[in-house]
Amino acid sequence: MKFTRKSFLKTLGVGVASLSVPNIVLSNPTVKADHNLKFGLASYSFRKFSLEDTIKMTKKLGLKHIALKSMHMPMDSSAEEIKAMAKKVRDAGIDLYGGGVIYMKSEPEVNDAFEYAKNAGFRVIIGVPNPELLPLVDKKVKEYDIKLAIHNHGPGDKIYPSPDDVYEKVKALDKRIGLCIDIGHTYRIGQDPAEKAKKYFDRLYDIHLKDVDGLGAEGKTLELGRGIMDIPKFLKTISKLNYQEIVSLEYEKDGDDPMAGAAESIGYARGIMATL
Repeated sequence: MKFTRKSFLKTLGVGVASLSVPNIVLSNPTVKADHNLKFGLASYSFRKFSLEDTIKMTKKLGLKHIALKSMHMPMDSSAEEIKAMAKKVRDAGIDLYGGGVIYMKSEPEVNDAFEYAKNAGFRVIIGVPNPELLPLVDKKVKEYDIKLAIHNHGPGDKIYPSPDDVYEKVKALDKRIGLCIDIGHTYRIGQDPAEKAKKYFDRLYDIHLKDVDGLGAEGKTLELGRGIMDIPKFLKTISKLNYQEIVSLEYEKDGDDPMAGAAESIGYARGIMATL
């Protein structure tokens, strides 16, 4: 069955207008939250807000998992400060599962990233290490037992534009080095993120969920269901694969006022899951 924005709303029995009102979508008793998928948040979505506000907004969205970007937990903080910030998140009932995107362009930056992750208690680093540093990364994942999910950035990314580029560089390395598939960037280079998720499922450790309005470098992100991507196909695919890691919304639009769009997007994703 091909789901469109209107068809799934009809199935749920809610109006289009209700998607802009978070309480209606997130509290709708017909929407079985997450099913076998665990939705979370890439905190870059709330990049202009404090950690405290980000925690509050994440809870308001009904999300229980988060990966923090450095503006919410600065990497140059002391070990004690990092642990205190991580505790603040977890004390709020939110699973602080990872952090990133973290760029690693030198050996000290690799060392710092893993020490930062250890102090924060991350299970996974969402990162972009330079290829020549991958042997060092291989040693670090063994030493720290923390996964590294390399994020692809689509058009303009000369190192990891696609999931294919990531996998080719890591396939011979420790299994804990894998992929964070950004489905929007993957789609913008003309690839099907659902097919890439299937192909590289054994190394898929994180997902950035978004929709886009066009292909190529000009394609911009927007609310889930308002773009040109087949979000239902992607969610159905990873659900059938029994994906056990986090599916994190990365809502890049409306940086100054992201809450309505983020709520609409999460409501849309949950609505799709309810129709499957």
